[in-house]
This record gives sequence, C-alpha cells and structure tokens, in this order.
Amino acid sequence: MLTSDIRTSYLDFFADRGHRVVHSSPLIPHDDPSVLFTVAGMVQFKDALLGREKLDYTKAVSCQKCVRAGGKHNDLENVGFTARHLTFFEMLGNFSFGDYFKEEAITWAWEYVQDVIELERDRLWVTVHPSDDEAREIWVKKLGIRPDRVIDHEENFWTMGDTGPCGPCSEIFYDQGEHIAGGPPGSPDEDGDRFLEFWNLVFPQFDRAPDGELTPLAQPGVDTGLGLERVATLKQRVQSNYEIDLFDPIFRKMLEFTSSKSVDEIRNEPSFRVIADHIRSSAFLVADGILPSREGRGYVLRRIIRRAIRHGYKQDLPNQFFHQLVAPLLDTLGEAYPELSSASVQIERALLTEENQFSETLQNGMRLLESALADTTSGKLAGDVVFKLYDTYGFPVDLTEDICQEHNVSIDSAGFEERMEQQRQQSRASEQFQEKSLTISLGDHETEFEGYSRLSDAAHVIGIYEQSDDKLVEVDNLGEGEKGIVLLDRTSFYGEAGGQVGDVGEITSNGTTFAVEDTQLNNKQILHYGRVTAGTLKSGQEIRFKVDALKRQDTARNHSATHLLHAALKTVLGTHVQQRGSLVAPDRLRFDFSHDLPLTDDEVSEIEALVNEKISINAKVLIRVMPYDEAIESGAVALFGEKYGDEVRVLEMCDGFSVELCGGTHVASTGEIGLFRVTSHGGIAAGIRRIEAVTGRQANLWSKQNEEILSTVYQRLQTNRDELVSRIDSLLQERQHLEDQLTSSAQQSAHDQASSLVETVEQVGVVKLVHGIVDGDPKTMMSVYDAVRSQLNSGVVVLGVVHNEKVNLVCGISKDLVGQYKANELINHVGSFVGAKGGGKPDLSRAGGGADTAALPLALQESRNWIETQSQVLS
Repeated sequence: MLTSDIRTSYLDFFADRGHRVVHSSPLIPHDDPSVLFTVAGMVQFKDALLGREKLDYTKAVSCQKCVRAGGKHNDLENVGFTARHLTFFEMLGNFSFGDYFKEEAITWAWEYVQDVIELERDRLWVTVHPSDDEAREIWVKKLGIRPDRVIDHEENFWTMGDTGPCGPCSEIFYDQGEHIAGGPPGSPDEDGDRFLEFWNLVFPQFDRAPDGELTPLAQPGVDTGLGLERVATLKQRVQSNYEIDLFDPIFRKMLEFTSSKSVDEIRNEPSFRVIADHIRSSAFLVADGILPSREGRGYVLRRIIRRAIRHGYKQDLPNQFFHQLVAPLLDTLGEAYPELSSASVQIERALLTEENQFSETLQNGMRLLESALADTTSGKLAGDVVFKLYDTYGFPVDLTEDICQEHNVSIDSAGFEERMEQQRQQSRASEQFQEKSLTISLGDHETEFEGYSRLSDAAHVIGIYEQSDDKLVEVDNLGEGEKGIVLLDRTSFYGEAGGQVGDVGEITSNGTTFAVEDTQLNNKQILHYGRVTAGTLKSGQEIRFKVDALKRQDTARNHSATHLLHAALKTVLGTHVQQRGSLVAPDRLRFDFSHDLPLTDDEVSEIEALVNEKISINAKVLIRVMPYDEAIESGAVALFGEKYGDEVRVLEMCDGFSVELCGGTHVASTGEIGLFRVTSHGGIAAGIRRIEAVTGRQANLWSKQNEEILSTVYQRLQTNRDELVSRIDSLLQERQHLEDQLTSSAQQSAHDQASSLVETVEQVGVVKLVHGIVDGDPKTMMSVYDAVRSQLNSGVVVLGVVHNEKVNLVCGISKDLVGQYKANELINHVGSFVGAKGGGKPDLSRAGGGADTAALPLALQESRNWIETQSQVLS
C-alpha cells in the first residue's frame, strides 16, 4: 500500500463508522500556549477531550501533521540514526468525546489492522496497563488474542500533567522478525527495533487530584494515534521509515548532488536521512508561518535547517542544495496538504536565505570546531569554543553538541552558560508558553447570537459573575459601581474573535444600567464585561440590551476593509501572502501577513488604490452559510490558526475578489467603507509584515489632520503646494552644506588641538605621554585622540573633555606597550579623581559621567604618576 492509500483508507474506515473527518490543524497550536508545536492529533481536540469545549460532533477522525524536535522524545537527536525517529510525521487518529469508549475503540482498531491493512495476526502484540482489566478482557476474551501476547506495562498510563484528566492506554506492536535486534515490550531489550509500536489507544477516564486520588470522569474519552509512516514501513516490507515511498523522490533528488553513491547507499546513510527528514519539517513549518529566528519556534526551525545544512557539508553536497528539495517533497505531499504547494515559493526563498546566511560561516566554524576537537584531551569541548561557535558563527548549541557526540566528546555547558546569559534566555523562549491561569466554566448554556440582524432586543440575565483570583464566582446581583460579567440568554453583542474586538453598549431595566465595556467569548457563551452605573442588576431579571451602533458600524467598515486588503496584498505581492494576525477595532485596523521583503512606496500605493477601487464599486457583500468542506472546495480562504465548525459563514466581495470564511460583522456593501488609507507599514518579525490603516470617519479625520499639517508647513516655509518639494530640496542642500562646513571646521580644530598636544609630549622613563584637556564634546575628543595617535608611533595618550558639566575621558596605549601597561587600568585610576567610570580594552578605554570637573587637570597629571608606579612594579 502506498502511504496515500493508507491515509485514505483510515479516514474512510472511521468515516463509515460515523466519525467526522477533520482536517489537520496548523503546526502552531490554536490558542494553546502550553506547547510550541502540534505534537499529536489530540492537540486540536484537547479542550473537547477535557470537557471545556462542546463540538458539533461527538467522534472525529483526522490525519494530523506533527513536529517533535526535542524534549522527552529526543527526536532531533535521534533522527537519522534510528529506523523510526522523525521530526515531522503524520498521525492518524480517531477520537471520542463521550460517545464511545474502550470496547468500540479496541474492536475498531483490530478490525482496521486485520481487515483493511491486513497485518499478520501472529506478528501482533498488545500492551495494557496492569490495572486495566477491562481492556485486557476485550483483547483476550472478545477478540481472541493469546493471553501471553497481551503484556502488562506500567508505562501504559497517559497524563496531561500532574493533575487533571488521565487514564490507561493500550499499544499495538508488530514483530518485524528475528533478524532485527530487540525484544517484546516489557523485556530488557524492548528499545530495539524488532517490535515496532505503531498504534496507541488512550482512554482518558480519571481526574487526578493534587494528592494523587483518581476520580472517574463524567465523560470518558478516546484518543488514538496511529503513526502513518510506521504503518507504511510495515505494509511496504521495509526496515525503516526512510525506505517508504514518501522519501524516495527526496533521496533521488539528493542523488543528483553526489555521483559517488547509489540511491540505496544514500537511503541508509544517517546524514542523508537527517536531510530528508529535516526538509519535511522545515517546509511545513515555513508553510504554517514560522521563519528562522533567534527565539521560540523560529529558533527551533533554525536548528533544524542548520543541522541539515551541516550534514550536507559533511557529505560534500554543493552550497544551496537544501531549498532544492522542496520540489520533490511536493511530489508526495503537495496533494494531501495544499498549503504546502501554495507556499512553495515562500518556502524555497526562506530556506535559501537561511542557507546563504549559514553557509558563509559554516566552513570557518567547522574549521574552528574540528581544530578544537583535535586539541581536546579531556573529552570535553571548552565552553569558550561553544560560545564562539554560537556567537560568531551562528552554530546552535545543539548542533555543536551533535557534532561533538559523533567524536565522543561532551561540551562544557557550565562554561558556555557563564558566557552567554542573554543568548541563553533567548534560546529558552519556549518558557514563555504557559497555560492560561483563568479558567471559565459556566455550565452548558449557549447564548443565542442575534447581532447579524439587530443591535437591540429584550433578553434575560441567566448568570452574573465576579472575578476572584483566577476563577469566576457566581453572584445573585451587582450593585451600583460594582464590576462583573453578565451572561444573557440572547444578545447582539459580538464577542471578541477573529481579530475583531468585542462590542460595547449597555444593558438596561427599570432604572438599572449596566455599561458593557467589552464582550468576550467562552466557547458558545457570550460574556458581557462591565460595570453597573445605576441601580442593581439581578440574576433572572428581564432586560433590554443595546449595542453602540456607531462603534459597531466603524468596526464593520474596518473588518470588511481588512478582507479587501488581504485580497489586494495577494494581488500585488503574490499568492504566497497569508494572514498572520489582525486587529479590527472601531478606530483602526491592523493586518499582519507573511512576506519576506519590505514593502516599497509604489507597492503600498498600489495596494491602497486597489482597495479604494473595490470600495468605489459599492458591490453588495454576499454572505452564505454552508458546510466547511463545501466552502473550502469553492475556493474560500480559511484564515491561519482559526478554528471552524461544521457550518461556516462565507463572505464574498466584489464578484470573487475576496472570498473568506468569517464570523465577524461587516458592511452591507463596500461603498459603506468610505475611504481607506494606510497609516503605517513595516516589519514586526522575520518574514512578517504589518499594515495599519483607517477607514470611514477615521480616514477622513486622518486626511484632514494631514492637510492641516501641510498647511502649517506651507506657512512656515512661505511656499505653496506646487513649490513645496523644491523648497524642501533647497533647504536640505543648505543643511548639507552647513554640515559639511561644520565637519571640516571640526576636523581642522581637532587637527590643530592634536598638533598642540603632541608638542607637549612628556618622557616618563622610556614611555612617551601625551595628556591634556580638549575643547568641544566627546565626539571632538575622539577626533583629537585619533589625530594624536596618528602622529605618535609609540606612547600613552590620556585626554579629557568637559561636556554638559560632566567629565569624559579616553586613554590609549600603543600596541608595543600593551604588554606592560593596560588602558583599562589607567582609565580607572584617572577616572577615580573626577568620579568618571568606564572600561574597555587594554589598548583603548573610555570613561564618563565624572561630576568633579574642577579636578580634571589633576586627574590627567596623575597619568604620569601611574606610569612611573607601573614601571617600577614591572622592573
């Protein structure tokens, strides 16, 4: 079976059994700061498995793209050197959210293994947790597995943390034969490759308390993970993941880079395996919006890319080889993951940029490392070398450690840490990813949203809450001046989502007013945050709500303009542009997008003009509700990182110019947006740009303010619109001329002062000393210092200047004297007399901040005494 056949057969098998086929989520988990990447199929279903989210379905099946690049799995370190470790892999999984449990999960798994992929029964082994009698009974008594093939294993217990949902799991293994080293699970040799675990069935059924006590969950679940590459290995009768059909085009492309090896030799060489795996994870990470950087996810991506490039260097592959592997990758995975194909140009460009940056220093860094390894006799590479490789040559520490392991050498981690406090913090950027502290659980009520059709209506208060520490506490009422959160049975207030801020307005009833200052979503509940400004608001009370219509309309203008902007960016810059974040507020919009080049003024003008052209058409905004799959097939754009339900709203503007999935509020026709003006643009991260803009009333106000500024400029410069540019050019030329004169004058002054100082040179023993006070500022002082040094072949120079009532000092010592005298020691001695502090190198040091300006002549004279004393010590 081809890998694509296995993927399809699995999804079809569980779809036939009532499971919703759910598309793979991005590698950046949606609204889950606890993990850097999506590491398993259950990540996008975590809230549903925990009972925090209620989905439109109770069982699902997916093929999830995953990345594991470190941590307890050690995937990055092991990749290429074992038969099964990968950084990028596909995880097939079926899930139940209170629908079915162990019997169905185990039975269906066995049916799929036996009837669909037809693995030999006598080669299959199963593990269960020793306490899970229920699972063992299903395997043995219902399915007829030999009791000796169902093994108790203490590690078969899944947890999400020290507390919370947990439960036993059951794993399925395949015996690949006696010719492969390793023993059955639970044996001393279980880490060998003979018995391959390919499916894990997890049964979250308990809630673990802080004291360790397990309480049954009201809604037990099922979470399974079947490794697609591992199953392909078994079905294609090969010995490792790297021999399956997915990798073949990549290895054949690498064959073009080297004439000394066959395809089979390449396939079995660890370095080529590393490269083949890493192009998969690198390409998918870039496609999902991650670019190489010095922190967080970008740092992990950089480690992966540079590890691949280093292994290419090790195999004498040509420069700029890595990005050329994107094309063969598309041959096998482009159809299953369209986002990979649509972003192929951006992927190649990002990888090529990283290749160029790293290749410039790789060879020099490798020479340094190889030399250091040759000189290492202690079995440990010095921390200074590790630091220099990182700081100067861009070697991630993991890469240095990886190379050292190949030479049976460890690294001096403690020494490295001492030299790199700032970089260490950056490399630990993953620590910023923590679970949110506020947990909201307000029952099963779903708020009816009426905000698309009306802005006011009658409703009932069904819950009032106050925040206490990290949780919400339900109360009966809120008095005047008290803040709280109100839950209604229906509302027109839009809860913040998709970049659009929450609505504001008021809730009123018989002399009571609750000012709604913000609106947030809690799954399918809409929470009104605010304060009682009059009367008392009570639970159960009948009220009338009213959304601020003016701010809603301003927000709608900006939201619709954001969609037009997205489409305009794709038209002007290219289809690789993808949204990477947005803010839609009443007064402005902000749009972040993937693009690795700065925008030119002409591009910004073209984008702005295109958006305004579409606004002027005054086309009706079409909104349709349809199934998600149908919407995607019709060409609608699903925004990066958003979660969508079964039914979605499709927003279309200007006859297909913009077609996107969106649950936000919008104008009825594009003409309502009015005017669109870009107020700023620039980069916010590697490969991520940001545009800020205004529409409608704010755009008119912004234009008026600009006109007022121009009017003031006309008056100040005593010119008009037609002559403004030439007038500014003339002023700039005059300024440049004056600056040139000042620079020339300063240079002449520095030269004159230097000549005068050199004439006062003193002989202190065998050392020539020039010291004196400079007229001007610290910049002038350094110019004088440079001029003196150019005239003094050997000697010591100590100069001072008083600027803004503070003393600044510079001290320089010629190279022939640095072995005997240190400028950083001399500067501290001289500076102590005026209160100046500083430092520097042995040949040049500076100090500043001295408050005792009157002591400067004495301080400079002390330089002579210091040289005499130092000369005596040396003699």
